[in-house]
Amino acid sequence: MLNCRNRLIFSILYGSGLRITECLRLRVQDINLEQGSMTVRNGKDNKDRVTILSHSLIPAIKAQIQTSLVLQKEDNKNQAGPSLPHMLGKKYPSAYKQPAWMYLFPSTTLCQHPYTGITCRHHLHDSVPRKALSKAVNKAGLFNKKIGCHTFRHSFATELLHSGRDIRTIQELLGHKDVTTTQIYTHVIGQHFAGTTSPLESLRFTNSEDITV
Repeated sequence: MLNCRNRLIFSILYGSGLRITECLRLRVQDINLEQGSMTVRNGKDNKDRVTILSHSLIPAIKAQIQTSLVLQKEDNKNQAGPSLPHMLGKKYPSAYKQPAWMYLFPSTTLCQHPYTGITCRHHLHDSVPRKALSKAVNKAGLFNKKIGCHTFRHSFATELLHSGRDIRTIQELLGHKDVTTTQIYTHVIGQHFAGTTSPLESLRFTNSEDITV
């Protein structure tokens, strides 16, 4: 069984199309519950993007945020907090106390910042959810399936294509630089035109004799 934290991680991967590292790097300020969106910072090619957030996950995300903020307050008592970009931490030395900078999925242990040497709390390491998923897959007996964290991102794309969503929109949500990368999914589901059907399909004929040349 997956714990609540890991279940939420995989739900975000599937519901928002994130890569596992993008998910684990999410901070409180990146979540917009009102608009049902989240901002991915420094994704592939160091680009930011905004993607959708399932409203069904809001209660779980709220609970996770509260858990993270309680941990941040405890860390603050010892002059520690979430790891920050080197220049930002240098310019705003007290930023680690601000809830906005806390990771949604913080590590269970403190560490030393690689550049500043300051004691801080990084985000959860990706080996944690990967191991949890591997155990769940084995327990489910899915030995003939190759299932990893990236599988959820693939499923996000194919499900949107199945539902007829515009491929350019999917490209933007996934953060693909080139639409040809997104088009790979149209071949996966056997629909080169992303589920687009002929307008003739919307017409209803009683029988083939009703069609005249």
